[in-house]
Amino acid sequence: MSESRRLFGTDGIRGRANVAPMTPETALRVGLAVAHHFGRHGKVIVGKDTRRSSYMFEMAVTAGLCAMGADVFLVGPLPTPGIAHVTHSMRADAGVVISASHNPFSDNGIKLFAEDGFKLPDETERRLERLMASDELDERRAEGADVGRAKRIEDARGRYIAHVKLAFPDELDLEGTKVVVDCANGAGYFVGPLVFAELGADVTPLGVAPNGVNINDGCGALAPAAMQAKVREVGADIGIALDGDGDRAIFCDEKGRLVDGDAILALCARDLVTRGELPSRTVVGTVMSNMGLERSLEEVGVSLLRTPVGDRYVVDAMRRGGHVLGGEQSGHLVFLRHSTTGDGLVAALHVLAVMRRMGRPLSELVAPFEPFPQRTVSLKVRAKPPIEQLATLQRVLAELEREFMGQGRVLVRYSGTEPKIRLMVEARDPEVLPGALARLEEAVAADLDLVEGP
Repeated sequence: MSESRRLFGTDGIRGRANVAPMTPETALRVGLAVAHHFGRHGKVIVGKDTRRSSYMFEMAVTAGLCAMGADVFLVGPLPTPGIAHVTHSMRADAGVVISASHNPFSDNGIKLFAEDGFKLPDETERRLERLMASDELDERRAEGADVGRAKRIEDARGRYIAHVKLAFPDELDLEGTKVVVDCANGAGYFVGPLVFAELGADVTPLGVAPNGVNINDGCGALAPAAMQAKVREVGADIGIALDGDGDRAIFCDEKGRLVDGDAILALCARDLVTRGELPSRTVVGTVMSNMGLERSLEEVGVSLLRTPVGDRYVVDAMRRGGHVLGGEQSGHLVFLRHSTTGDGLVAALHVLAVMRRMGRPLSELVAPFEPFPQRTVSLKVRAKPPIEQLATLQRVLAELEREFMGQGRVLVRYSGTEPKIRLMVEARDPEVLPGALARLEEAVAADLDLVEGP
């Protein structure tokens, strides 16, 4: 059995800023370990989102990298996919992102990219954890002229904007298209509106005034109501809501109705198949992908391959199988020909390209996708024993599977970033959902020590 990771979850290290394990001391050790693992005198890109604590962690990681002899290139606030792109395009040895994505400003996190712009595999993260906990780092720090240097890259934003725009066909433009983009007061606040404006769109920006504490606060992908209202107010053709680090997006159509990641995958898969650009005829989703997506893909002869939750697992499956499209219901959408990770802006440009080619509104384009009704709940737990060892829960899961008879689905999983267990039920008949979810909650309460509160 492989060694478990204590610090790294499904998307790096994450937690409440300045509270263990998400402390400057941890960030320093990450910097030391990354520089040691990827080679002394290496080159490392460091970027961040707009949280107040990101400055603190940026400096701590940089100190660790330089102390081990690496040279650091600071790109400032930039979406996670932008940092991945700069890491690859500058032939750096690694990239470090200081961000807690969609979490509140009081949290923060660290995630890492390899030289090819892809997230590190689990084994590499385990290796870094072992280094951080050992004395090996303290024995090998650089001295004198071997200490690394740090400098800022002033044109990182421009590099990323130019890269993102390559996802939009040369023969098309956005002249006459009204776009509302909510940047969540996060890492995409500067580049987001410019991408669409430079392609000719009439842009109404929201969430572009970060102050260090308002990231994801009533705005962005987790709170899209403001975007929806603004689309209706200004008569926009589409609304795009990024999360705090810009690696995912939730959309709304011209009527202000939400369009999630599953609907976008269905739309883009149909478009790619029609144009002969989905060679494997497979879309990669996760265990959370709606059964309605499976049905929609089947209609055009496309299969859905499911992975564990997390865009890193989606990307891994895409790379192994030669698949070009994948993503999550939450809005992590991966177009592997254009990006090495989820990218909300790249996804938006693909959607806009379909709208321009077809000359039809988004509401019509996503109409063929009919999701199964779904309900979810998250319960806070004190510990995470293996789910297969929870006897009451296993019995209820088996009962529900028999009762659904292929017309519904149940999923129980632990969060990879929080002390929570997540329950999901979906079925063609929405009437069965409340009862099924209640039975799951009762089973979990019987098997686990739950914590009161959100």
